[in-house]
Amino acid sequence: MESVVTPGGHEIDFDRLLVEELTALGHSVEFYVPEGHEFKWNYGVPVHHLPGTGVSYKGAKGVKKLLLSVKREWHRQKWYKNMYVNACQDKFDAIIFPSATYRYLRALKKSALQHSPVPVLFLIHGATPEEALRLNKVAIYFKHNKNFRVGVQTFAPKKLRLSSPNIKVYGPPNYIPRDIDGEAERNKYDADVLRLGFFGQYRKEKKIEAFLDAFISCDFKRPVKLICQGATQTQEDADDFARIIEKYKDVENVEFWNRPLIGTEWQKGLASVDTLVLPYGNPRYLYHTAALISNAMGYKKSIIAAHNVNPEILAHYAMGMGFVDGNMAALKQCIELFVNTYDENKEKYRSALEKAYSDFSPRRLAENIVALAEGDFGRTHKE
Repeated sequence: MESVVTPGGHEIDFDRLLVEELTALGHSVEFYVPEGHEFKWNYGVPVHHLPGTGVSYKGAKGVKKLLLSVKREWHRQKWYKNMYVNACQDKFDAIIFPSATYRYLRALKKSALQHSPVPVLFLIHGATPEEALRLNKVAIYFKHNKNFRVGVQTFAPKKLRLSSPNIKVYGPPNYIPRDIDGEAERNKYDADVLRLGFFGQYRKEKKIEAFLDAFISCDFKRPVKLICQGATQTQEDADDFARIIEKYKDVENVEFWNRPLIGTEWQKGLASVDTLVLPYGNPRYLYHTAALISNAMGYKKSIIAAHNVNPEILAHYAMGMGFVDGNMAALKQCIELFVNTYDENKEKYRSALEKAYSDFSPRRLAENIVALAEGDFGRTHKE
């Protein structure tokens, strides 16, 4: 049951992972979505539409946002009711909510779906300690419901006190280039030039200029190029990104990609660089998974990352270098040191990436989800 209104590359990758990896394990997957919902990717499986459109908060504030929130909850209850009816008619063996939040669990208290005759799995993409407390509370409410199950993926299980017996914690998956030859894509460019990639959605509040200034001020001892990609959603963000592109247009070793990258274009973009740069991160990424970390492991790309972006990764896998978030002098020093010592360290990065690739493989996630659906909480992999 997929209800994300405006899925980005992360949601598309995750849904595709579920379809392809669960199918490879011998299972079949079908989607149930809100009426009017259109996927940006053809997953090649049946899609069923349920009454009740998806509701977006985009651009809404105040009373309007509150009204939309009520409408979203009302429609969620309609989806739950229809999924319960389908479950009672033996349409499937388990229900998976692939991008669930605490609100999904709270809404279940008011729905007949809590009495589903088949397992109902809520997959949570990370939680802060505060969110973990709420998850525990609602999970314990359903402790006598044998078909209620929650899977939480995180790199930081020890930071969360997820103690309810119907919650299982496991590692997030890496995201792999499924439609392209990643090595061939990188080989299109000069092998002697180290290519750094900064990818993602651009929003005006991001500290991109401080990052660019740090990069430009570095004293590099070898050829290096920065690919700076940005996708914008509002006109204000688009105007600001255009201003930044104009400001730095004469910097020879910085190349801007002012467009969204979806599907194969996203894969080609990531594959075309040697290293992914995550120069800042919201504190929530001390707990939630940064999608680009999962991309780095799946595409086997080294990283330059702020210390508040999934710090457990660099602590256990020497796949790059880190620096103290918000310290631009430290960022400059980190980029400079990484670039100038890349050749002597690249085998170390390669070895660490191979280990991370194996530990957080998409197949392992699929196995964890199957174990969750079968109620075998002790059989999950790489906790």
